[in-house]
Parts: sequence; C-alpha cells; structure tokens
Amino acid sequence: MNPSNGGFWTQRWQCRAPWRVLFWRDMLAVGSAINLFTGFVALWLVSQDQPIAWALAVHFAPVPYNAFLLRSLWRTPGKPAWSMAGAAVWFAGMLVV
Repeated sequence: MNPSNGGFWTQRWQCRAPWRVLFWRDMLAVGSAINLFTGFVALWLVSQDQPIAWALAVHFAPVPYNAFLLRSLWRTPGKPAWSMAGAAVWFAGMLVV
C-alpha cells in the first residue's frame, strides 16, 4: 500500500474512496456481515442468560462504524441520490439487525 494514499479510514474520510466501494462493498457487504455477526452473538448471549447489558453492548458495537460509513458516503462527491437513500435505509435496518 502506498503510504501517500492513507489507510482505510483516511481514504474514506477524505473522500478518496469511490462511492461504489463505500456503498456496495463497505456498507452492504462488509458492514452487513459485521452487523449480522454481532446480532447473532448478542442473541447467543441472551440465550446463555448473560446480562442484557452485555448483549446490548455487542449488538450496538458496530453503530460507530456504520455511522462513519454513512457520513463518509454523505461527504463523497458524485454519488447518485438513490445511494444516500439506500444508505439511510441500510443504517436504520442495521440498528435492528
């Protein structure tokens, strides 16, 4: 990796990642997988009679990452309007999953 390109976080925050990568790969593929995994872990914790606070903490752990991706997409120029609507729906859905 070229150090002048920055890392994952820098590229997204400085609008250097293409909107297609942000939306399709980072949000819909990777973000959804992370949210599904943490959702299942939270359900498993509940099924094992662990404190509900632990399950809630695990369930909501990806929210800062999700918000970062949503905000990064919002800042990225040249994206179609439907991508922001889709990202907002995805973000709301991931709060539940």
